[in-house]
Amino acid sequence: MLYLAIDQHKHHLTINIRNEHGDVIQNGQVSTAHVDIDGFFVTFAKKARKHRGYMAIVEVCGFNDWLLEKLKKTRCSEIVVIQPDHSAVNKTDKRDAHSLGALLWNNRKRLQGGQRPNGIRRIFPADPADAQVRQLANFRQHLIKQRTKTINKIKGIMNKYNMAQDAPTEKHDTKKFRKWIATVQIPVVDRLEVDMHTQTWELHDKQINDVEAELVKRSEVRIADVFRLKAIPGISAMGAITLLSRIGDIKRFKNPDSLANYFGLTPGCHNTGGKHRIGGITKRGNAIARQVLNFAVIHITRKDTAMKEWHKKIKKRRGAKTARVAVMRRLATIVWHMLRWDKPYQFRYDSPVSAPKRDDLRSSKEVLGGISNSHHARKRGQGNTPLKCRGKTKA
Repeated sequence: MLYLAIDQHKHHLTINIRNEHGDVIQNGQVSTAHVDIDGFFVTFAKKARKHRGYMAIVEVCGFNDWLLEKLKKTRCSEIVVIQPDHSAVNKTDKRDAHSLGALLWNNRKRLQGGQRPNGIRRIFPADPADAQVRQLANFRQHLIKQRTKTINKIKGIMNKYNMAQDAPTEKHDTKKFRKWIATVQIPVVDRLEVDMHTQTWELHDKQINDVEAELVKRSEVRIADVFRLKAIPGISAMGAITLLSRIGDIKRFKNPDSLANYFGLTPGCHNTGGKHRIGGITKRGNAIARQVLNFAVIHITRKDTAMKEWHKKIKKRRGAKTARVAVMRRLATIVWHMLRWDKPYQFRYDSPVSAPKRDDLRSSKEVLGGISNSHHARKRGQGNTPLKCRGKTKA
């Protein structure tokens, strides 16, 4: 078995190849030009076949797709994509490739046995369908930000002449507001800028509608899960689609804490010399997914009485920011239960240990039945077990 480590860049790849004994047998750079890269993989694939195949490791970046496809076509037995935790002080491409090669070789036995590698924050690339939905969701978020900037520029011009108070409505996304913007009397230069911003505004509206239509079309396969998450107060259809594209197969996450950690909603820590310091949340997950949960906090703490009371207690004890993060983490836990066990939205669930497996469900009554929120039922041990956030959560 050979072990290939790749430090990827736009114009070249820095490679490091080790044999079964861990010795470096080849290192150097390969141009990403089609002729050079194709020639390298053809030669390397022939060499790897003589050593019973090969494994590869590469750091995640925005243009990994073509390289991962090359590795699959050359029958790479294991592709390890990792997220680097920090940058080295003395950094060179050759040293990076050498470090990646050492990580891969040290974990070769664990990877061959299907175990989790040590010292590696591994990334599992999404399947093509989810990857396209993620790309559309990111593009939609970009368009919304650009539209907001355009609207703020129009408002800035109105504030320049203290005319915002003359607007027919406070909300900007109304026909009356747009009609007023088109007819209000302002100097020629400002009128030219406002008209162009208005055209850009209309263009962004059309583009966002087109992207959302494509998102709905590509999410028809998981439409049941979309409607299930949409039942959570504050999560729209687009928010549900975004979360599902980031989660993928819910069975990847063994428990609710795993999903919360995946979203970056678990607290960091710095424990040394007997001192235990809990920091803010790691924020290592997807920012858009956290934004969906963050937006839902406003609505769910108004519409769900149980969540509202729980939020108030934490807010009084730890502050508003910590309480908001705690609700976001609770929402991640609720999402896990809803998708894993096909349950509706509720504040508390039965313990996941005693919950039936998804494949063994015989009827919806087995999933939805027996849910009691009374105090006496909980006292007898027959009611629902409240979900607890482990450790401390700080914003």
